[in-house]
Amino acid sequence: MKEITKKKIRITDTTLRDAHQSLWATRMRTDDILKIASEIDDAGFYSLECWGGATFDVCMRFLRENPWERLRQIKKACPKTPLQMLLRGQNILGYKHYPDDIVERFVALACENGMDIFRVFDALNDPRNLEVAIASVKKYGGHAQGTICYTTSPVHTVENYIKLAKEQEAMGIDSLAIKDMAGILTPGAARELVTALVKALPEMPIQIHSHMTSGMASAMYMAGAEAGAGCVDCAISTMSSFSSQPPTESIVSILESEGFDTGLDQVKLAKINNYFKELKKKRQPASSSKVEAVDAGVLVHAIPGGMISNLRSQLAQQDALDRLDEVLAELPNARADLGYPPLVTPTSQIVGVQSVLNVLSGNRYSMVTDETKKYAAGYYGRTPAPIDPKLRKKLCGGLKAIDCRPADLLKPGLAAAADELPPNTIQAEEDILSYALFPEVALGYFKWRNTDPAKREPIPADVEEASQATVAAAPVAGAAKASASAEAKVDGTPVLAPLNGTFYRSDAPGKPNMASDGATVKAGDAVCVVEAMKLFNPIKAPAGGKITFVAEHGKAVTKGQVVAVIA
Repeated sequence: MKEITKKKIRITDTTLRDAHQSLWATRMRTDDILKIASEIDDAGFYSLECWGGATFDVCMRFLRENPWERLRQIKKACPKTPLQMLLRGQNILGYKHYPDDIVERFVALACENGMDIFRVFDALNDPRNLEVAIASVKKYGGHAQGTICYTTSPVHTVENYIKLAKEQEAMGIDSLAIKDMAGILTPGAARELVTALVKALPEMPIQIHSHMTSGMASAMYMAGAEAGAGCVDCAISTMSSFSSQPPTESIVSILESEGFDTGLDQVKLAKINNYFKELKKKRQPASSSKVEAVDAGVLVHAIPGGMISNLRSQLAQQDALDRLDEVLAELPNARADLGYPPLVTPTSQIVGVQSVLNVLSGNRYSMVTDETKKYAAGYYGRTPAPIDPKLRKKLCGGLKAIDCRPADLLKPGLAAAADELPPNTIQAEEDILSYALFPEVALGYFKWRNTDPAKREPIPADVEEASQATVAAAPVAGAAKASASAEAKVDGTPVLAPLNGTFYRSDAPGKPNMASDGATVKAGDAVCVVEAMKLFNPIKAPAGGKITFVAEHGKAVTKGQVVAVIA
């Protein structure tokens, strides 16, 4: 009998990045990874997604690790399998656009330290925000994977997705990913989209990424594979499902039963899974045990699982968790108002926080974050659908709207970042990049790193402690400061914090003051900010006069606390 040739399909393992970002708040340690890295490297995966996304920030902020060193160590431990990262285009790994020189140098150092495949995406699917990142990956020898951020709306059609794919093909991408971050891509829609992509770009390898939030991803992967997709993203079973990816072992069985060859060995996969079963006992947050296995609601509101967990955390920080249902009802309306952006970092944060503010304020768009203003004005890119002109004008305030590529307005930033760093801080060039991306977080890590090990603050033993330490700090410190403010007894009109958060007398760390202490301000002027829910919320002067600040820059404040007085 003639032997039937099986069709090859590859599997990317997301256990070391997206899986623990989705399930464990990104708290997997480098040592956790290195103890199982050689077995994962030997399993036969197409690639290992192990860097990017939230891992860079969390390494420094919570784990007190150097993310660059993590990359080097994983590369050393996994010489056989290509390493892969998630790169947010012009946003790199942050929530804003960075200058082109920082984008290029970041990619160069990532390649130099062992990164092979870069999945480059833009939250708005604006190809202008992908150009420099993709060109840099190609320049420094990496594999540039373009991305379609999948969502549904009146303007997100197969025809428009094909147009986007062709624009990225013209940029020189090596492969294309369909990024279904909310788990809402149905098997039928996947079959239609993949078939159209294969027809329009016959030489382009297609990869599919999804989450099990809705429970559909496994069936969708099968439909996509049958239509011509050559690779899918999975996580080892212990680290799969819920808001993570489909389980590797199950997908291997499904695909191979249908005549596909994955090249993976179930015995080796079982050994890897046993390791994570034990690690789960230490790393899984207790709160995740309360999460439902399937959230059918995502089929209605299309909110990624990780975003819902963020909303819960953000509302808890504002003592308003009981209003989650109101926020979930508001979010689709806000998304429509803002031009139907796909809900993925940073648009998920912008739309999500704005929805929270719309609910908490009781008056939609009466409180608008700096990021929402910049988004509406075009500083994040072109929205999928136009924003109503009247609403756009209201959202922008006095900010001038733009139509150009946002990064064209940014001055080179690498040299300036190096100049801003305190003496004896930099140990390597990578530190400059870390600071350029996350100034306050990097400085905190550098300070910790340069402290005598015997005098360093302890690192929480598990994710729950780390999360609670971060959230609990604001109310406690804020309460103390509120008391101090009340005792100041400065006559005049009080300026109150609108939210729990961190007080800054500037619109971003390292930037000039919005209002100097003792300066004369006019009613309606933005005089300071409260950073809450990862975004900056300007505080406007309720009256004109001389302003005196009573809250301390960089310290936690609580909602209703007096941060300044105008007399």
